[in-house]
Amino acid sequence: MQDKQTNTAPPGVSPWRAASAAGLGTMIEYYDFQLYGVLAVTLSMLFFVGENENAALLSTLAVFGGAFLARPLGGIFFGWFGDRHGRTAALMVTIVGIGVASALMGLLPTYATLGLAAPALLLLCRLLQGFFAGGEITGAATYVAECSPPNRRGFFGAFNPAAATLGLSLATGVAGLVSTVFGKQAMQEWAWRIPFLLSVPLILLCVWARSRIEDSPRFQELLKERRPEHSPMSVILREHARPLAQVIAIGFAQNAAGYVGVVYLSTHLTRTLKYDASAVFWLVSLVTLVSAFLMPLAGGLSDRFGRKPLLTVGLLGYLVLVPLTMWVASWGNFAVAAAAVAVSIVPFIIVQSVGYPLYAELFPTRVRYSGVSLGFNIATILGGATAPFVASWLTNLTGSSMAPAFYVMAAALVGVAALAGVQETSGRRLAD
Repeated sequence: MQDKQTNTAPPGVSPWRAASAAGLGTMIEYYDFQLYGVLAVTLSMLFFVGENENAALLSTLAVFGGAFLARPLGGIFFGWFGDRHGRTAALMVTIVGIGVASALMGLLPTYATLGLAAPALLLLCRLLQGFFAGGEITGAATYVAECSPPNRRGFFGAFNPAAATLGLSLATGVAGLVSTVFGKQAMQEWAWRIPFLLSVPLILLCVWARSRIEDSPRFQELLKERRPEHSPMSVILREHARPLAQVIAIGFAQNAAGYVGVVYLSTHLTRTLKYDASAVFWLVSLVTLVSAFLMPLAGGLSDRFGRKPLLTVGLLGYLVLVPLTMWVASWGNFAVAAAAVAVSIVPFIIVQSVGYPLYAELFPTRVRYSGVSLGFNIATILGGATAPFVASWLTNLTGSSMAPAFYVMAAALVGVAALAGVQETSGRRLAD
């Protein structure tokens, strides 16, 4: 059961060090995971040469989506591994695995050298990325929650989504810098490999940081009292189906609204509304970068006012601001559209920063890693992998530039409904 509020940190661990080491790995995970999407156009011309330009790009994006299918498998495996052998052991394996998969991607022969085997190997590397990523951010969220004092779990827990957002910005920035320095021709021939190979020093840095942290106090206490669960997933399905469903529903809203409201927004502004692609790129990059530094503030507010109120405000914010932003953007004035986009990022900041601490608080220590990993990775498929496609499909189907906003509104309502059945968790001792 959960005890009433206590403001002392778990003994023997620094929440600052735990959040920094976990966040560094999450940043690298999202850097590696995003690089493929950023370089999709270049990769399509290198690995799918036998197809026309549009078909090649679609094939490349299909490989991108394949990584999402591997995430739940990774979540199940690393949830089991982390609940049986410890959080830090699992987090060390996940980050090394992601880095190796990315580095291998940077070493792959292209279609011109290897023929059809080249895209097959590209898909394999991408599936490996997804598999290892399935246990990274959820494991980091679990670890940080178990290392933080109850009254600051929201603040420290927000380091993970902040780091993820920084990873997305880093991937875009590095790819852009390499392209600028070496030029378009070199980028097409060999320089595209550099961003992938930069994973190696980043992973070494993260391994060093994670080797300096011990396992979470909650997990160490658990080992003193009982054996780890032999089959955490069966316990989750048998005894904790309700919080699992809540994580899936809230995670669906988080991913669907986030991917449409932020990721798909770039496509919407350029393709549908015909704004200058370069201006949109810098606008979205700047807004998301600023949002990363505001996430710990939102997490701290949830420590003071509660997870449920903040998440409800964030989801209702999506309900109002996304359709408003798309409507304002349709006026054709970029300055006004930019101001609307800057305001519309507020729900993204709140939901991303408060969601992860909440997920970890819904499960007991003995199955926490498994519960968060399984629930959130199912949510990434339902709300993340499909959201840009659904938004684009709805726009084409209805002929309305407002169609994606209605999808976001529906997703946000799913999250609000799921939150209604969640017990407030801020300020309380984690369930053991």
